[in-house]
Amino acid sequence: MERKCSFCDSPIALGRGKMYVKRDGTVFYFCSSKCERNMIRLGRKRRKVKWAAGTTKSKDK
Repeated sequence: MERKCSFCDSPIALGRGKMYVKRDGTVFYFCSSKCERNMIRLGRKRRKVKWAAGTTKSKDK
């Protein structure tokens, strides 16, 4: 069963990646330390980071 990264939504192969469990029981899966660092340590949101899959472009006219 493939999991998806909680930050960038890229697929994580079996035996790869990292699972992070918060004190309240919330589970996050990360494909790389880059994703973990941006979400946990730096508190960034996926939609604000250009390289993540869940980004949105503003619609300028």
